Amino acid sequence: MTGKMGSLRNFFLYKCLFALTFWNHVSLSVENELFTSVSNYFPEDGSDKKVKSLPLLYTNNHQSKANFDWVVIQNTTESLSLSEITNDNVKKLIALLSNFRQGSRLQNLTLTNVSVDWDFLIKIFQTVWHSSIEYFNVNSVTQLSAIKGYYFDYSGTSMKALTMKKVLITDLYFTQDDLYKIFADMNIAALTIAESEMIHMLCPSSDSPFRYLNFSKNDLTDLLFQKCDKLIKLETLNLQKNKFESLSKVSFMTSRMKSLKYLDMSNNLLSHDAPDVQCQWSKSLSELDLSSNQLTESVFECVPVNIKKLDLQNNQITSVPKGMAELKSLKELNLASNRLADLPGCGGFTSLEFLNIEMNLILTPSADFFQSCPRVRELQARHNPFKCSCELQDFIRLERQSGGKLFGWPSAYVCEYPEDLRGTQLKDFHLTELACNTTLLLVTALLLTLVLVAVVAFLCIYLDVPWYVRMTWQWTQTKRRAWHHHPEEQERVLQFHAFISYSERDSLWVKNELIPNLEKGEGCVQLCQHERNFVPGKSIVENIINCIEKSYKSIFVLSPNFVQSEWCHYELYFAHHKLFSENSNSLILILLEPIPPYIIPARYHKLKALMAKQTYLEWPKERSKHALFWANLRAAVSINLPMADGNSCGEMH
Repeated sequence: MTGKMGSLRNFFLYKCLFALTFWNHVSLSVENELFTSVSNYFPEDGSDKKVKSLPLLYTNNHQSKANFDWVVIQNTTESLSLSEITNDNVKKLIALLSNFRQGSRLQNLTLTNVSVDWDFLIKIFQTVWHSSIEYFNVNSVTQLSAIKGYYFDYSGTSMKALTMKKVLITDLYFTQDDLYKIFADMNIAALTIAESEMIHMLCPSSDSPFRYLNFSKNDLTDLLFQKCDKLIKLETLNLQKNKFESLSKVSFMTSRMKSLKYLDMSNNLLSHDAPDVQCQWSKSLSELDLSSNQLTESVFECVPVNIKKLDLQNNQITSVPKGMAELKSLKELNLASNRLADLPGCGGFTSLEFLNIEMNLILTPSADFFQSCPRVRELQARHNPFKCSCELQDFIRLERQSGGKLFGWPSAYVCEYPEDLRGTQLKDFHLTELACNTTLLLVTALLLTLVLVAVVAFLCIYLDVPWYVRMTWQWTQTKRRAWHHHPEEQERVLQFHAFISYSERDSLWVKNELIPNLEKGEGCVQLCQHERNFVPGKSIVENIINCIEKSYKSIFVLSPNFVQSEWCHYELYFAHHKLFSENSNSLILILLEPIPPYIIPARYHKLKALMAKQTYLEWPKERSKHALFWANLRAAVSINLPMADGNSCGEMH
């Protein structure tokens, strides 16, 4: 065991000694062999060797002053990326870059975490300018100081694009032109200076080859490039996330850029509050991004007439005024995240193919949108607070007929109002044609009303309702007059055992049979007969009502003659009214002759109901049964009447 541990310890010491010897060798020889090593990794003979990488070398001042003072992040035959560039190692970097003359394969150079003063930074730029490098990226420049005027030689360069991000200037006092002139006069196609708190940029001294400028995430204002006519080849200008405020001044800035095609002014402070100011845009401008600003619907007064793609997302636009702008070339319009309450028509956008109207305040989009916008191939209207109503259903139907142009259908289209339908997908929302067609609804309601009126009129005529209404009115009036003139009589005292109602054609039987057998037989039965008991001077109806109310029972002599009598009908109605109002069993029906049902008029429906539910006495033809008939009838009307006037039965007759 001890032998094995000793062998491992010797092996470990051998490895450490070897590593230390190797590192000292590298430290002493690296400065002399640097350029030779780099040349070996970037062969000039054009051979197709595999891409190799330099080792990662870190700063270590305690070991040797000859060590690398920067970090090689990436290295290929065409790209080199270095980090931690300081004033102390700039000369070594310049010496390294000087080896990459024009014709070398190295085309891309990236420097990260650069902390140098102005003089060294410009020397790095000058070295790169005369090398084979075409794309130069500088990220995170810190502590840039000692800015002053410098003559820069732009001639004979392979450079195409320069990108600088996160540049921090520590100088408090310097001439602005000394800083901006270097960049403004660069003879390259693309320049990016972003995230650097830049407040201005000079117009180039002569016609510039710039085709692409990116000054995003700075502090630029409306003063940029005003009256600048040197950017004649500029095609793309990115000014997003700056501090521009006036849309009209932005338009004047572009008016002399004869080749400008794309302008990004998103995330600024833009507004257009001067409708009298005429905007002047570059005639070549075809794409304009004005998203995330403070623009209202007045922006359409200041839009390039030849624009093809317009982005107005995340502004404060409430409508698209008709006739304000004639954008006949516009194909794509983005109005997402605004305050629109309806879809804009295509009256001024005759070539519109794409419309984004997401996240607005649209409740019921206009159904005529697809008719006014026949060229629209895609409509994005997701995440709006749709109100599920008839108008929305019309819009959905027309959208389906147009071929399904709604992007994201159906999952992103749900009802927000009313609350009972919240969350329902629009594809599952349906209303009947009757509920949504006002004309059809009115016609249907009118027809139903006419049918109802016709049915009611028919029933009224069939059941003789007007007659019953008239009789009820007369009964009410009679009771009111009686109460008004003789209130003491309202406390009614029965004076008769029965009131007799019969047809005049049956009067012989009543006078010869009914009255004699009831009044002259056993007991004292007092009958009320209209011929002898109606009070002269009162109306017939009033006499009938008074007699019925003063009688214990009402006897109806039924026969075919009875149902043909108008006055019998009155008497039956008032007696039936008493039956229900007093909840008494006061009706006695005598069937003198059989009545065929077909001869009973419709208005005698109460008589039919009484005959069907109530027991009636039938006049027997056999004489032997007459005695029992009169006994039953006498028993039905038997009651002790108070003799208020002192008259006896015999005296009353």
